[in-house]
Amino acid sequence: MTISTTSAPVARRKRAAGAAPPAIGAPLSRRQYVTVAVLGFLALIVVWTAITLSEFVDPLFLPSPIAVTQKLGEQAANGELWSDIGVSTYRVMVGFLASTVLAVPIGVLCGSIARVEAAVEPIIDFIRYMPVVAFVPLTILWVGTDDTQKFLIIFLGTFFQQVLLFADAVRRVPVSYRNLGATLGLSRGQILVRIVFPAALPRIWDALRISLGWAWTWLVVAELVAATSGMGYRITQAQRFLETDLIIGYVIVLGLLGLVFDQIMRALGRRFFRYLKGRS
Repeated sequence: MTISTTSAPVARRKRAAGAAPPAIGAPLSRRQYVTVAVLGFLALIVVWTAITLSEFVDPLFLPSPIAVTQKLGEQAANGELWSDIGVSTYRVMVGFLASTVLAVPIGVLCGSIARVEAAVEPIIDFIRYMPVVAFVPLTILWVGTDDTQKFLIIFLGTFFQQVLLFADAVRRVPVSYRNLGATLGLSRGQILVRIVFPAALPRIWDALRISLGWAWTWLVVAELVAATSGMGYRITQAQRFLETDLIIGYVIVLGLLGLVFDQIMRALGRRFFRYLKGRS
């Protein structure tokens, strides 16, 4: 049998020159990541501009990026954009925090104690499959159309999902951690507070970041139906007068707000859990 040796010198030369191919899925540097992300957004804008310039779609249905930007500039100049952003952000934060404050202890207990899981989780699973949109008329009957109704819709849209995510985060804590606490003579409560919860906190934080996006979605749903202010309300008003440029502009602003909050949560996560390697 003849063994070819021609590839060996080539491999040695590559290793000597430091030209080893990058591994598949190798992480990007921060600068590379930002560059690729910006190019992705620019490509989307280029495609959007090309479609509008070709007049393939009527401007009534898809206005150009310039028209959308001009409309947002008008809204910013007259103060309506900033007012709508402030009102919607306030509603999201209150509803989201109310949901989180209740969901964290319940989720931690469900993930730690089998009896609590058996008593609570089937009910949570049952309710979370009920469409939140169907609760909008009920919440109007229950609490009216003021901010309380918006808080309630956000709560219903995030609380039940959060409980399950938090419980799953706690279940992923290795059993050896609990056994170590028992070996050290800690009580069940001490093991839960001092070992299990801190170990599950990074995953709980990721669940918070994800559920914050849901909170924005349910806020817009509430404001589209029964509101006199906010970004969802402004979108509804624009639809009545066929102001497509305003609708698309506000949708883009909502996406930017969600992106900003997501990046803030990511940055805080990297700061809080800097001991974890490979965290994005």
